[in-house]
Amino acid sequence: MPEAPIVLETRGLQAWYGESHVLHGVDLQVRQGECVTLIGRNGAGRTTTLKAILGLTDRRSGSVRVNGREVINLPPHRVARLGLGYCPEERGIYRTLTTAENLTLLPKLGVEGLPSEEVLQMFPNLRERAQSYGGQLSGGEQQMLAIGRILTTGARILLLDEITEGLAPVIVEALRDAVTSLKRRGFTIVLVEQNFHFARDLADRHYVVEHGRVVAEIAARDVAAQEDKVSKFLGV
Repeated sequence: MPEAPIVLETRGLQAWYGESHVLHGVDLQVRQGECVTLIGRNGAGRTTTLKAILGLTDRRSGSVRVNGREVINLPPHRVARLGLGYCPEERGIYRTLTTAENLTLLPKLGVEGLPSEEVLQMFPNLRERAQSYGGQLSGGEQQMLAIGRILTTGARILLLDEITEGLAPVIVEALRDAVTSLKRRGFTIVLVEQNFHFARDLADRHYVVEHGRVVAEIAARDVAAQEDKVSKFLGV
């Protein structure tokens, strides 16, 4: 069986916040339908990698290709319209709008967006809070809503940043089920995650980021044999 096509690729990706040089040449490839994680210590450059892919850093250089198209010089809104959905660590929901309203406001990036009803089936908690304002939701419900919103747009490449941080175990399991379902549906997922226990069984491959560079790539089948190596990279 031929390999799936590469839908997201960075080569020599560098990024800055002001004068601070954060990424020093990140190389990664993600194939259609894969779930790939960026793991590493806090401050390693994982979140900045997602932002640099989208053009949300002050400056970037190198190469970012989406479905084979070079986008390093495109503004963020044009990169997103190529089918990228970004769920930031701070979630970014509209706190003064209801859950239902949040699910209808983002622009459509393609014809494959999930209907709001399907999002509510995936996250039953949101159905119960459909008329609650975003600011009234729990942290876990806000996270579900943040993911649900980008699913309505038709984005097929999902960039998910620390989606389990600070959440109760029952919510983490619900998010695991959701990511598993999305992968089964053919979504491509790049997951920044500090909780390696959550990420290890979801991902096809793990990129280890350290000091703004990818220093290792570990296939899912090799994780058990490299447990000590992973622990060292994560500082645990």
